[in-house]
Amino acid sequence: MHHDSALFQPFDLGPTRLTSRIVMAPLTRNRARDGNVPSPFAPTYYGQRAGAGLLITEATQVCPEGQGYPRTPGIHSAEQVAGWKKVTESVHDHGGRIFLQLWHVGRISHSSLQPGGKLPVAPSAIRPAGKAVTLSGLVPFETPRALASDELPGIVESYRAGARNALEAGFDGVEVHGANGYLLDQFLRSSTNRRTDQYGGTVDRRARLLFEVIEAVISVWGANRVGLRLSPVSRFNDIRDDDPQATYDHVARRAAALGLAYLHVIEGEAGADAALLQPFDYGRLRLAFAGPYMANCGYDRARAIAAIDSGAADLISFGKDFISNPDLVERLKRNAPLNAWNADTFYAGEEKGYTDYPALATA
Repeated sequence: MHHDSALFQPFDLGPTRLTSRIVMAPLTRNRARDGNVPSPFAPTYYGQRAGAGLLITEATQVCPEGQGYPRTPGIHSAEQVAGWKKVTESVHDHGGRIFLQLWHVGRISHSSLQPGGKLPVAPSAIRPAGKAVTLSGLVPFETPRALASDELPGIVESYRAGARNALEAGFDGVEVHGANGYLLDQFLRSSTNRRTDQYGGTVDRRARLLFEVIEAVISVWGANRVGLRLSPVSRFNDIRDDDPQATYDHVARRAAALGLAYLHVIEGEAGADAALLQPFDYGRLRLAFAGPYMANCGYDRARAIAAIDSGAADLISFGKDFISNPDLVERLKRNAPLNAWNADTFYAGEEKGYTDYPALATA
């Protein structure tokens, strides 16, 4: 049964006591209301899943320019803070712990989603391959505008303000989204950062914006309530790095020196053939970081137990299984069957495919 696996035991994540090492990964669900306010069903959705050791919210933009998809929530207005307060109260009422994921999409947007219809911003004016998701459907990405050096302090301040708003909304901490080809990852990786100022070139310079953001967020929360998410070899959003091991080992060492709460690592790319991805040693990344290591990427019960009990990871985050199984921890404990998910409602809809998946008692 493996009932006694450390996967199911409490874990102290800095000052935050988790009931298990099972984490709900950040999952974009595209259900926010006008003004990018969290859905009125979000308190129920997150509350239903409060049995997770830790919940991490869907990616949440820190400023209007940070939006890249329809109906994603923000954390930059009073209405959004009020909407998130209802979510944190619901999770806490159910005995859970919840971090907000801070997001800026950079070039993975479209002028139709941007304030004033302006072009999306990026480290360099390089158009991503693929299509943007807009209110009128899929359209080709545009060539973004490269941010000027003197605009970057404003980006950092938007993260600081988002972190402050998350604190006001009652979260237990925040996760800085440095993964999946969004703005901070665009600065980090060599294919998207061709800058010649102090934010481009060497890995130290490419990581500069990321660490200015992390330090700003720490100034609000303290390092032990701030996590960082990375995806060293994911090609999602048309991105790559010439030497991912060197780049991400560098990031992990610097993150370790700051004493961050955890490093959350997408160990590959969802749905990708591992053979097509660049080779990467996650064990080395974990040693470079030294603090709590959260693994993600297609883990099931057996792999999660093996990773925790062997010491390969400290925490495991689950995505799609949490969408369709509000009581995932209980099901994994009992080795009970899991509800199948409906991919058609991942990124659209209201309650259907959101708050209507049954728990074991009612299944």
